Amino acid sequence: MSINRRGALGAALATTLAASLPVRALAQASQAAQGAQAGTGTWPSKPIKIIVPYPPGGSSDIIARAISQPLSEALGQSVIIDNRAGANGNLGADLLAKAPADGYTLMLCDMGALAISPSLYPKLPFDPSKDLRSVSMLAYSPHLLVVHPSVQANTLKELVELSKKSDFNFAVTASGSTAHLAGIELQRKIGAKWEYVPYKGGVQAVLDTVAGQTQVLMNGMLATYPQVQAGKLKLIAVSKATRMPLIGSVPTIAEQGAPGYESGTWQGVVAARGVPDAVIARLNRELVRIIRTPDIRARLAGQGAEVVTMTVAEQDQFFAKERARWAQVIKEANVKLD
Repeated sequence: MSINRRGALGAALATTLAASLPVRALAQASQAAQGAQAGTGTWPSKPIKIIVPYPPGGSSDIIARAISQPLSEALGQSVIIDNRAGANGNLGADLLAKAPADGYTLMLCDMGALAISPSLYPKLPFDPSKDLRSVSMLAYSPHLLVVHPSVQANTLKELVELSKKSDFNFAVTASGSTAHLAGIELQRKIGAKWEYVPYKGGVQAVLDTVAGQTQVLMNGMLATYPQVQAGKLKLIAVSKATRMPLIGSVPTIAEQGAPGYESGTWQGVVAARGVPDAVIARLNRELVRIIRTPDIRARLAGQGAEVVTMTVAEQDQFFAKERARWAQVIKEANVKLD
């Protein structure tokens, strides 16, 4: 049999088989062919889980829930949010590191906190740089430095002076969190005095400061600003390098005596090392498109978060820079966890 005749017979047989298949089977075959052509095979063919390694209500949780439905629609599969709080986000990260590298388990977290862990936990059961891989950066929310309304200070200078003669408790979302180390870095720059009180997440830290059980708080704007708007917390400064349009009258920490100071929470998505490049590329493309939509961008901006997207390579570079920065802070401040 010649090559041409063999090809013609194959085409005829394919046509006959296609005609006998149900419509649904044809659709599935078409999707599989398109997926294979794109390099992702039949992915996704089942629900996708996004681990949020903090309690509900925090910055990462807010963003995860904002993108879950649009992502579900884009991928044609359910997207489930799984809050796994504990150990400053390391519990959830460890679960991801040990999950199958098939693209069905992701994590949305504060990338700064993830970068801190290797320097702070000598016996960390996973290595973010080796066991996880970047997918997409999504948003940045500066820290707000706030106090309970009863604190008689309206500026950073007044707060520093008052802290030297008062017993202030500084609420932190977790020991070794970005907000904790940002507080330590600030304290060293301005000479304030306060005691750190760790929590298991930003929500409880905010609520206890609202209740007056702690007097000072530094936390992501996305989760903190609503309490400022309600008059339950007093805003002293914002940690962004430049003033925020939403709160343009509020000076930055850098303007109030700590030149060059900047901190905040950077929400990004990561996956287990080994997830195929084509799946990562698809996720990056969809997540960037979703977070940039006018509705989500406006919703986040109204709460104090900026949409910040990166390529996978750019996110890797950001993580390496943050890891070096916080390692230096930990070393200089001799930070140790009990």
